[in-house]
Amino acid sequence: MTVVAVSRTTLPVGSKGRNASGWWGMLTLIATEASLFAYLLFSYFYLASHAPPPWPSGGPPSLTLAIPGTCVLVAGSVTMWWGERGIERGRRWQLATGLVLSLLLGIIFIVLEGTEWAHKGFKLSTGVYSSLYFTITGFHLAHVIAGLLMLAVLLLWTMLDYFDENRHSAVSIGVIYWHFITVVWLAVFFTFYITPRLG
Repeated sequence: MTVVAVSRTTLPVGSKGRNASGWWGMLTLIATEASLFAYLLFSYFYLASHAPPPWPSGGPPSLTLAIPGTCVLVAGSVTMWWGERGIERGRRWQLATGLVLSLLLGIIFIVLEGTEWAHKGFKLSTGVYSSLYFTITGFHLAHVIAGLLMLAVLLLWTMLDYFDENRHSAVSIGVIYWHFITVVWLAVFFTFYITPRLG
């Protein structure tokens, strides 16, 4: 029997960027999830337009935790972008640092959101507004948790030296999802925290 040894550096790189099947798969997933968020936010605006003023009845929600949470999530997108730029230049330490920072910022966001939920004066079943609030923010929170699991796997693979300047499609695909989570939160934040203040 003949044994053929192939070094790691001679393995084919495979598709990268927009040629990678995972890239298109992630865009398809994002398109379906974006549609679902669009339906949920449409429901909010539709019901708000038919509700007697003021909407919400208790006044706009506090920005005390929402603004720091938004800043934290945007910062997490920036650190992921920075980490991706690092691995594109062969700097694995930069990718690992970006992933760790994004993970920490994502966990802080969850803590802030959980704290805000705990201090709400209403429950899921209190009324239409409360149902929309907990459903939409909860759905987003579920996506953040899924994103954190994705980042944790990417960090593990980074520590196992799976990525270099030629092989990092999984990182780029994970970054797309994390940016999507941030963009969706900006839409949710504007809907719940800003539009009631605009009258």
